[in-house]
Amino acid sequence: MPRHAVVAASLSLLAAAGFSSCQTRPAEGETPAGAATGVPGEAGAKAAAPLDSAQLKAVAMRRDSLRADSIVKKSGQLPGAILPGHRIVAFYGNIRSKGMGILGREPKEQMFRKFEKVLDEWRAADPSIPVQPALHNVTITAQGTPGKDGKWRLMNSKATIEEVISWAREHKCILFLDVQPGHSTLQTELPKLEQYLKSPDIHLGIDPEFSLATMPGVRPNQRIGTLDAKDVNFAVSFLARIVSENHLPPKVLTVHRFTRKMITNYKNIKLDPRVQIVMHMDGHGEPTLKKDSYHDYIQTEPVQYTGFKLFYEYDARPAPHHIMTPPEVLAQLNPKPLYIQYQ
Repeated sequence: MPRHAVVAASLSLLAAAGFSSCQTRPAEGETPAGAATGVPGEAGAKAAAPLDSAQLKAVAMRRDSLRADSIVKKSGQLPGAILPGHRIVAFYGNIRSKGMGILGREPKEQMFRKFEKVLDEWRAADPSIPVQPALHNVTITAQGTPGKDGKWRLMNSKATIEEVISWAREHKCILFLDVQPGHSTLQTELPKLEQYLKSPDIHLGIDPEFSLATMPGVRPNQRIGTLDAKDVNFAVSFLARIVSENHLPPKVLTVHRFTRKMITNYKNIKLDPRVQIVMHMDGHGEPTLKKDSYHDYIQTEPVQYTGFKLFYEYDARPAPHHIMTPPEVLAQLNPKPLYIQYQ
């Protein structure tokens, strides 16, 4: 179905759906839609106090979430959802950096020729599921110097972001904008990307490895950073709002992980049908080590969907180690990842 038709279908279904019969308790401090806000029993039966803009937005978000839940219960998925009906295969890096990954390491056309061969390998390895090509560009990047505000991160220029968007659309790819917060926070950094995330083909990645706000004085790459479930939940709510306000298909959120402490309190991560969460094992090394990490930090601590990274530069060293092939990944990982990333 064409993208505009998907979005139109999503709009009409969201508009037509009513609340599900399953009642959800309001969040603490939140007023349910339709409830009076005056204090009961007061003399003179005061009229309900008007809701402020923040309360109105919270009520609208809850309404949209309930409508989305209702559609999912009826159809199994929101219109336009990429997962689980596709396997996303992505090239990762930064188009301005040769050192961050395959996306910027080789000349553009050479890189895309290599990418097409990889996509064909995945199509051949599992013909039962369509492959969705993707570019994954690190857009807010942890830095080796603190910068003027001491936050140890830098955002790509508008020109760079627009260029990688054009690359993705030229080659019929979806695009992930990845965030390495440094000593900043997702709450500060994600709003900088909102104008781009309003497009239905642009999604989000967050990288706890380079999230060091809880580690004063630590430079990126000195220690592995961390995010908590509350940070992931903020990203989910942020994307869910964009989906609702702009009548979009669900967004995909990739969360990098290769140690237990990179994500704390994972059981508290809250699912929302407007956002599809991929817990992404992005550690490098020989195949046995990678499979063990996938088992320990992805399979045994499940959230929703799973991802797996392959490194051109590091997985094959030292010999006789090798980069796992698509058939090996599918045969040796359980569950079979629906997001595959090459760096």
